[in-house]
Amino acid sequence: MIEETIALTKREVKKWVKNPFLLFMMLVQPIIWLGLFGKALNLSGLISVPPEMLNQLPQQVQDQIGVFLNQMISETFGGTTDYFTYMAAGILSITVLFTAMFSGMSVVWDRRFGFLNKLLVAPIPRGSIVLAKVGSSVIRGMFQVLLIFSIAFAFGLKVGNAFGILDFLGMVAVLFLLSLGLSSMFLAVTMQIRSHETVIAVANLLNLPLMFASNALFPIRQMPDWLQTIANFNPISYAGDAVRAFILHSNAGFDAAKVATDFQFLIGFALVFSLVGILIARTGLRKG
Repeated sequence: MIEETIALTKREVKKWVKNPFLLFMMLVQPIIWLGLFGKALNLSGLISVPPEMLNQLPQQVQDQIGVFLNQMISETFGGTTDYFTYMAAGILSITVLFTAMFSGMSVVWDRRFGFLNKLLVAPIPRGSIVLAKVGSSVIRGMFQVLLIFSIAFAFGLKVGNAFGILDFLGMVAVLFLLSLGLSSMFLAVTMQIRSHETVIAVANLLNLPLMFASNALFPIRQMPDWLQTIANFNPISYAGDAVRAFILHSNAGFDAAKVATDFQFLIGFALVFSLVGILIARTGLRKG
């Protein structure tokens, strides 16, 4: 089963690598998100005092106001006064979401062009078909994560003064678990669908709640109570918290207990949806 899974995963990755348009869009998408949305929507700039008013105050009062505002902004945006850094960490999770959303799209095309039927009559475990789809989605997602993380530095991402290789690996592990769970979940859904139009409609339907009912772009504490309840059960919120904790790791401290809780949730999410997703997807394969 391992050999079959690796072979089918290579096929999925080759289809992606050999498509210049997909590679181009993969490069342009993070630039649009980070360059336009990230820099234009500078929410931290909303919490400020007009310079003409501030200059009329004594220097000591100005300093106290500056300290107070920085502390308030830092508490709002999870330990940073820079909204771009806050949002860039969330964009990493959203990138994984977007990649996972269409993890099952290739199943629809394989079914339409007859390749899936060839796989179903071939002497290979059907589980390898599912694992290959999930594996290729995770590979694409992690590649995009590394690309966006690199581009974010060019746009002004600010990491903590204690950020190191272990923090980077921890961030990658968090996003890997998120990608594994989301890819399995979306694959389970799309395995039951025959039309690519329906796949796109379902993906768009699930996309908005998962993206906006999380802390990826906005702090949860600024949301209504009912939306906070939903966001607190969203895996993207847990991934966002953990990624920011690693990126903003400073000598001032590191909330290891909170990060451990995030990891526990994401491990459970990945395991449950991987098992459920594979079982449901195999059922869909039996139907042809």
